[in-house]
Amino acid sequence: MVFGAPSHRVESQLNATANVLEVDAQFIHLPSIVIASFGDPDTRTSDTQFIKASGGLDLGKLHRVHRIYRKVVHDELDAADGTKQIQELLRAPSIYNVWHRICLAFFSAGIAAPLAFGGSFVDGLAAGCCGILLSFWQLHVASNSSMYSNIFEISIATFVSFAARGLGTTGIFCYQAVASAGVTLILPGYVILCGSLELASKNIVSGSVRMVYAIIYSLFLGFGITIGSDIFFVLDRKARAAQNAAIAAQSNFVTLTGSFIPMAVNSSFAPMINASSPLIPFNGTFTFSNQSYSDVDSSLRSGHIICDRPDGLPWYRQNMPRIYAIGLVPIFSTLIALWNMQPIKSRQLPVMVVISCIGYLTNTLANHYIFDRSDVVSAIGAFVIGILGNIYSRVFGGTAFTSMVPGVLFLVPSGISAAGGLAMTNTAGSDSYSQGLTIGFRMVQVAIGITVGLFGSGLLIYSFGRKKGSALFAF
Repeated sequence: MVFGAPSHRVESQLNATANVLEVDAQFIHLPSIVIASFGDPDTRTSDTQFIKASGGLDLGKLHRVHRIYRKVVHDELDAADGTKQIQELLRAPSIYNVWHRICLAFFSAGIAAPLAFGGSFVDGLAAGCCGILLSFWQLHVASNSSMYSNIFEISIATFVSFAARGLGTTGIFCYQAVASAGVTLILPGYVILCGSLELASKNIVSGSVRMVYAIIYSLFLGFGITIGSDIFFVLDRKARAAQNAAIAAQSNFVTLTGSFIPMAVNSSFAPMINASSPLIPFNGTFTFSNQSYSDVDSSLRSGHIICDRPDGLPWYRQNMPRIYAIGLVPIFSTLIALWNMQPIKSRQLPVMVVISCIGYLTNTLANHYIFDRSDVVSAIGAFVIGILGNIYSRVFGGTAFTSMVPGVLFLVPSGISAAGGLAMTNTAGSDSYSQGLTIGFRMVQVAIGITVGLFGSGLLIYSFGRKKGSALFAF
C-alpha cells in the first residue's frame, strides 16, 4: 500500500499469504487502511489490528516487494527473512531526488502539450515550466506543510491557469494546451482507475469512495483553472474587453437543428420533399453567422477548446505533425515510468516502454475507426496492454502490474484530451462546475473501458495452463 499496489488485489494477496503460512486470519481493505483479524481456535478469541498506510506509486520498490512476496508464498524464502527485507526496503531512500523529479516533470509536461492537447513547440516549453513549478511545490512545499497540502491542487491549478491565460493573450501560446498539460502530472487518473477496478471486483465501499473522490478532485482542478483565468481578466482590462467581444461574437451565431433535405439539380430553391427521390435527407445541427473569425482577436481564439492557428506561422508555433509521435511516444512512456520511480537501469523499463507504445498504437488505430466512444477505444487498448503484460509475467517471470502501469496511465489522459482538455472548464458562457463534471464523467467512462479490457485480458491469459500458486498481481 505504501508503494501504490493495486488496491483491489490487496485482500486476495493477504488471504493467499495467510493460507501459505497457515494463519487463521480475515482481512478487510478500506482506502488507506486494512483491518486484520487473527483468530485463536483454542481460546475462541481473536486479535484485531488496524494497519494504516498510504503513499504514491513507486514501481521500483513495488516490484521488489512483489518478488519478496512471491518467494515467501512459494516457500523459497522464510517469512522472517522476508519481513526483514521489507523493513529494509521501507527504510531505503528514494532513487531520485527532488531535482531529478523536477527535470522529469519539465519534460513530461512539455511533451504532453503537443502529444495530447494539440500544442505547439512553444506551448510545450511553457507547459514544461508549469510542470517545474508544480513538481517543486508538490515535492518540496506541500510535502513539508500539512496546512498547505490541503489547498495544493487548487493553488497550483490557479497559478498555471493564470500564467497560461497571460501567455495566451500574446497570440503566441495556446491557453488550453498550456493549462491542460501544466497540470497533467496531478490528474486523478490512477485513483479513478483503481476505484473502477474495485467496483468491478465487488469492493463497493472502497471503490465508491475512490470514485467520488476522483470526481470531486477533478472539480477542484477545474475550479482552480477557472479562478486563475478570471483573476488575470480582472488585472488586464484589455484582455477582458477582448473576451467580451468574443462572447458577443458567439451570441451572433444562429444554430438550427433538424432534418436537411438536398435540393434537386434543376429545381428552384424549394426543397425537394418527394419521398421517391434518390437524394437522401440527413439529420444534423448547422451553425450560421454573418461575422468572420477575423473580427475576433486571435489570442482569444487560441484560448478556447481548439487551438486555431492561422496559416503561415513558423514551425515552432504550429501543431505537431502526427509523424513526430513515433519519437515522442517512447520518450513520454519512459518519462512516465521514471516519474513513478522506476529505476533507469532495470530490465523492466524497456518492457514498459514497448507495452506502452503498442497500447498507444492500438488506441490510435481504434480511434480512427470508432468515433466518439472513448470507453470502447480504451477497452481495446487496455485489452492489448493486459495481454502483453500478463504474457510477460507468465512466460518470462516478470511483474505484470508494474510492466503495465505506464501503458495504462497513457490511456487515461487520452480521455481528457478527447473531452477538450481540463481547460475546457473555462469556455466562454459555460458553467465551470457542469463542465468540470463533464471532465470527471469522461474520466469515469475511460476508466470503465480500461477496467473491462484489463479484466478480459487477465481472464483470457490465466484460463489456460497451470493454476497460479499465489494471488494475481496485476490490474
